[in-house]
Amino acid sequence: MTQPGPRGRYGGRTAAERRAERRERLMTAGLELFGTAGYAASTVGQICREANLSTRQYYEEFADREALLIAVYDHVNAEAQAAVAESVKNTHGEPLTERIKAALTVYALTTATDLRRAKVAYVEIVGVSPGVEEHRMATRARWVELMQALLSTGIADGEIPDRDYRLASSAYIGAANGLLQDWCATPDRAPLADAVAELARISAALTG
Repeated sequence: MTQPGPRGRYGGRTAAERRAERRERLMTAGLELFGTAGYAASTVGQICREANLSTRQYYEEFADREALLIAVYDHVNAEAQAAVAESVKNTHGEPLTERIKAALTVYALTTATDLRRAKVAYVEIVGVSPGVEEHRMATRARWVELMQALLSTGIADGEIPDRDYRLASSAYIGAANGLLQDWCATPDRAPLADAVAELARISAALTG
């Protein structure tokens, strides 16, 4: 039988490492089930079987199913926000329209190339509960702020009029989420590149 090692190690890993590995397995199982069968059809028991863990181990990491859904959703958004921030940095000095198009491309690729991620980000997260809706809207607000920051560079460079773009940014994020939600939910969906091109046209219209 494997014996605990020094400094709380067991099987060569610390308790923190084992817990992180369990959490990762639950996150992977949540993405798989929420992104295929759907949130409403996925029970904690099914998630645990998918992760090959016990329900006791599940509740050591997550208070309930909503907590796991939020964690998976946050992970998708965190990766997308990091990718968009990197795109904005890498396209510094280019025309605003090209910077927006590049940001949209990496946003769509990060969130929607894997249909499971798209389903979590745009379909399964919507309308779950008041608490989840509050979290979703707070995440949306952060995307609006990021869009405003990008547009502010266009103001500084004299590419677009100097005005308040908060409402335009909100309208754009709403349009982007709605378009990708519809794209994700349509069985005979168009190529993702078509959705990206449509997003670019919407952004051009909003910025004039």
